[in-house]
Amino acid sequence: MAEIFTPFLTAFILAYALRPFCLWLEGRRVPRALAAALAMLIGLIVVFLVLSLLVSLLRYEIPLIKAQLPNWISNTQAWLGPKLSEFHISLDWGSLKATATQKITEHINDNADSLMSSTISTVLMSGSSVIAGFVNAVLIVFVMFYLLMDWDHFFGLVKNIVPLRAQETVHHLAMHTDGLLSQYLRGMLIVIAIMSIYYSAGLSLIGVKGAAALGIFTALMIVIPYIGITLGLTLATLSALLQFGPGTEIIGVLILFGIGQFLEGFFLTPRLVGERIGLHPVAVLFALLLFGKLFGFFGVLLALPISAVSLVLVKYLWSLYTQSAWYQK
Repeated sequence: MAEIFTPFLTAFILAYALRPFCLWLEGRRVPRALAAALAMLIGLIVVFLVLSLLVSLLRYEIPLIKAQLPNWISNTQAWLGPKLSEFHISLDWGSLKATATQKITEHINDNADSLMSSTISTVLMSGSSVIAGFVNAVLIVFVMFYLLMDWDHFFGLVKNIVPLRAQETVHHLAMHTDGLLSQYLRGMLIVIAIMSIYYSAGLSLIGVKGAAALGIFTALMIVIPYIGITLGLTLATLSALLQFGPGTEIIGVLILFGIGQFLEGFFLTPRLVGERIGLHPVAVLFALLLFGKLFGFFGVLLALPISAVSLVLVKYLWSLYTQSAWYQK
């Protein structure tokens, strides 16, 4: 069932994120169908730009890995060899260098095209075939367009399904959820914009090539808690290591990301996003693993919005439980 629900859930979240822009266009007397199409086009362009950033990073990093690998092994031999000799341990460094170079050459091309194509296929598949992944992508676009077109009509039908005695409660929960998600999305957009400038400027001062693409990509990955910043730090450290080798630039990157995490975690996020969605860090990791397992790559991206909705429902059910006569007596 996860393969069926994934495209619809993804389309719903994307339509929810793009709806403010769609309403803004309608307020400028743009026909609803055209407004929905333009909003959807903007969303697809953003996705394309994010993928382009990743491609540009890989185009620069992959050739450097192949070029620098022999030097890494030689430097490691010079540093580690004497220490291993003290324990009477010897390694065939020549064979190690030849084998590593051969494996890198076999599995990584000089450009990122083939790697990106396989990555995109993996993302779209989410456990299915490539054809099913393509069908899911088309289905997401189709459902997203009609949700943007008929958002009010769709939720009007949902409201009519709810019994009259429960409509006020459901409306209250829906408004609470909408406020929580809206605050989260608006805040995250501002945080991403600020951190993009911070990381891009910081990496440029250090002298890392491709600093703008790397900084923006790192800021975008903030939407995936813990995992995103780890990925950004790994790429930045690897880029500095490939370009400068072990040195002060690596320390500069670590300091830059340490300050960035402090700035984002203690100042920007609490002020602009609130306390995220009120989940404990362990619960956040559990949500990432759970929704990633259920819905693949998109599940990781949608874990926090889905958790926000779940949190509202859990708090409401908990309040009913604690106010019940069975609990109090």
